[in-house]
This record gives sequence, structure tokens and C-alpha cells, in this order.
Amino acid sequence: MQFQNSKNGFLMLDQKMNNPKFTEALSEQWINYASNHSEPIPEILIELERETHQKILQPRMLSGPLQGRLLSLISHLINPVSIIEIGTYTGYATLCLAEGLQEKGIIHTIDSNEELVPIQQHFFNKSAFKCQIKRYLGAAVEVLPELSGPFDLAFIDADKVNYTIYFEILLPKMKKGGLIISDNVLWSGKVIKKADPKDESTIALQHYNEKLKNDSRVKTVLLPFRDGLTLSWVC
Repeated sequence: MQFQNSKNGFLMLDQKMNNPKFTEALSEQWINYASNHSEPIPEILIELERETHQKILQPRMLSGPLQGRLLSLISHLINPVSIIEIGTYTGYATLCLAEGLQEKGIIHTIDSNEELVPIQQHFFNKSAFKCQIKRYLGAAVEVLPELSGPFDLAFIDADKVNYTIYFEILLPKMKKGGLIISDNVLWSGKVIKKADPKDESTIALQHYNEKLKNDSRVKTVLLPFRDGLTLSWVC
């Protein structure tokens, strides 16, 4: 099995039909079919995605619509009182995760990019969850120790070199039976190859993936969904 980068993440190519153009076109069809047969995307998220693409330099960092529906569904299944998100970006995943909160639940979201605050605040204030979202501006390694938890659900989607640090700070703050979701763990397929010694993000993710696989404190499954999504259930 071979791997090919695509705008939707990375694709597995059948060696008997190793045609990137055909496979990417087919992948686009799969994504569209899956989206069309999933829960409709709320209008506020459609607007937020559009504005992110218009105003933000790296819009591909946005959680995709299909991933957003998955995050929403997971949150609904857990029905959390408290969620922690590391890496707010423009707030797309924040709003998706907030959909499953209990009536008095709170989502705490951390980001270090001050330039993103206006778009975050604009859409959070427009949402039905404006009173349930607590934003923190600063480095997660400094903010996280100040938050007491316990958290039912965590979403890690920030700088990859610190994933292990975030995980270790988070784990003692998670409820037993809680879920930690880690995004971008396949890193466009780079994690399956020998990493360049200078590629700190890929090396960090390779170590992180191995760590979660072997950590007895969690039960983990890595999903080859979009750019890779790991679900770690806290034992």
C-alpha cells in the first residue's frame, strides 16, 4: 500500500491501480458522498469556514466539515460537562465540540495567536454557546497547569512538537472514562517514513503515536481519517 498527499489529508493507493489522479478524484467523491449523507452543517460553521479561507493565511488548518461533524457526534455521545481544547485556530472545532455540551457545560480553549482573537470572538458571540466558551490566550504549556478540570473530553490540535507534553499535563486532569482526541497524527503521511533529523514535528508525532500505543493508562485507536485522528480512552 502506498500513500499520496491530497487536500483532504492523505490517500492510500492500491498498488494494482496506482493512479493518483484517479484515486484523488475518487477520494473527492467519497468525501462529498460522506458529507452529503451526514448531518447537515450548521450555517454558522459554513460562514466561519468561508471567512477563514478569505482572511486567514493557512486555511487548511481548519477542521474540515466532515471532521467537524464527527467531533460534534463524539461530543454528543459523551455529553460532557467540561471540554478542553488545545489550539483554537478560528474556532471551527470549538463550536463543533460545544454542540454536545450539557446545558451548564463549559469548553475551555487555548491558543497563542493573538491575531486570531477577533474572528474567534466574532463567531463565538454569534453562536448559541457564547456563554459556554472560555478562551485563553497564551502558550498551552503555561495555561494548562492553571486549569483544574476534571475534563470529560480533550482535543489536542496545536504545535505538534509539544503533543507529548500536552498529553502528560492533561491526563491527570481527565475524568476516568474521558476521551482525548489528537489531530494530525498522520501528518500528511510523513510519520510512516524515516523522518529528516531536522523535521521536529514529524519526529515528535512518531514518538507520540508510539507512546499512545504503549501507554497502559489509555486505550487508543488511530483512525486514518483526514490527516489522522487518535482517540484515547482514559482507563
